[in-house]
Amino acid sequence: MITDVVIAGGGPNGLMLACELSLAGVRPVVLERLPEMSEEPKANGLLGQVVRMLDRRGLHEPLSGSPAPPQPNSAYFMFGALGLDLSLLEDSPVYALPVPQRRIVQVLQERAIELGVEIRREHEVVGVSQDDDAVTIDVANPGGAYRLRARYLVGADGAHSATRKLSGIGFPGVTYDRMTVLSAHVNLPEDWIDPATGALNVPGHGAVLPFLPQRTERGGFSYAPMPGHPALVSTTEWDLPATDAPMDLEALRASVRRVLGVDVSLGAPDGPGPHVLRRLTGGNTRVADRFADGRVFLIGDAAHVYAATGGGPGLNLGLQDAVNLGWKLAAVIRGTAPPGLLDSYEAERRLAAHRMILNAQAQSALIAPGGDVTGLRELFTELLRDQSTVQRLAELVAGADVRYDMGEPEAHPLIGRFAPDMELHTPAGPVRLAELTRTARPLLLDLTEGASLAQALGPRHDHVDIVTARPQVPAPTALLLRPDCYVAWASASPEPDSTEIEALRAAVHRWFGGDDPARL
Repeated sequence: MITDVVIAGGGPNGLMLACELSLAGVRPVVLERLPEMSEEPKANGLLGQVVRMLDRRGLHEPLSGSPAPPQPNSAYFMFGALGLDLSLLEDSPVYALPVPQRRIVQVLQERAIELGVEIRREHEVVGVSQDDDAVTIDVANPGGAYRLRARYLVGADGAHSATRKLSGIGFPGVTYDRMTVLSAHVNLPEDWIDPATGALNVPGHGAVLPFLPQRTERGGFSYAPMPGHPALVSTTEWDLPATDAPMDLEALRASVRRVLGVDVSLGAPDGPGPHVLRRLTGGNTRVADRFADGRVFLIGDAAHVYAATGGGPGLNLGLQDAVNLGWKLAAVIRGTAPPGLLDSYEAERRLAAHRMILNAQAQSALIAPGGDVTGLRELFTELLRDQSTVQRLAELVAGADVRYDMGEPEAHPLIGRFAPDMELHTPAGPVRLAELTRTARPLLLDLTEGASLAQALGPRHDHVDIVTARPQVPAPTALLLRPDCYVAWASASPEPDSTEIEALRAAVHRWFGGDDPARL
């Protein structure tokens, strides 16, 4: 028997892909080498556009614990340890959801199981070969070895991906070894915390705002008070001597003393763990030389890694890899995909990976030691008074500056971009756009006066869900959304003319198949 899709890796990215495939009617098998969910503290939350994407799959509420929709950060954020004043923006693209990675995995696993996904723990991919019809996967598990045949294999198995290595896919890039990051959950003196701002007032140094790293000539310091957990304190230093000494709180205290020039009281954390206590030296910035090789695909860290602290941006990138690939792979398996659909996965997500790596490299340059960097930071601080600069950097941080090639971007500024949040009035009552995208189906929002676009689509109507509505605020009059919520076609006309109708039909054919409109 041939399984449709095998996913190597049961972390956030693999489970997200499993959910996306299941929504599209494909039942994947997930192979995870670990016997149970990892207790190791990793990412402390989600950052950027992926927060909105998860809302559009109904996953924001179980992750946040609140039925309220996600809200953008409209106060401040940071770029290279410099403050971004988001209050300058009319519409901030920066969304943050503080939730530990273990909880993210738990929620995604529960949803995957609910959707009928088979998850095999302690099953590890040890061999990969493929032919024209399928991929042969050798699997090792405690009960012995066995072999699977799948139409497609997706590697979601991290930076050291066995799938990538066994498939012969290169992972070129750069290894950095100058930077050392020390991190730990700690208890801090309560009277050091400003109840109004949440800032950490360090005697002899000054206030350190939460989640806003500070750079000195000797290194970097950050303070992150995560809800329900002890505060996470981190330092960054360059060119430290190599050491085999175990990481402990005294090592972090000494590092803080070197970076800030003062002693900071760091107590052992209270409550159940696991607690962060780690030393990381160096890092890698690498991108796979191809995201697809025949019937093998890569997502997340298996496809790209970047040298930067914090897992939020990485999850923003990897989870959206999964959402981009899922509906395309399902369409090919169902036999409804137009030619070349799978090729667009690499083209689109390589663009997103490039932007994320550019983001990480630019921030790393701004926090490096040296007087020349200090001069650059002074100039950058001046530039950050400009609204346009803040807007551009906020979109880069959030991953909201990615625009896919949809053929005719000049026809409307939203084409190729992630669809904006919208409040709509429908015949059934008010609804948010996020509530209309939970099924991961192509969606046409017909906001025109005559609501005539369904008839204009003709037989292609079967490929697309159509919702007629009126927006609560001025908005485009029509939007065609792919399942990943990117806009494939849009109109601002009160009543789209024949040229726009033909462009709509062409967009439906290009992305969702069906009869060629040129023949009709």
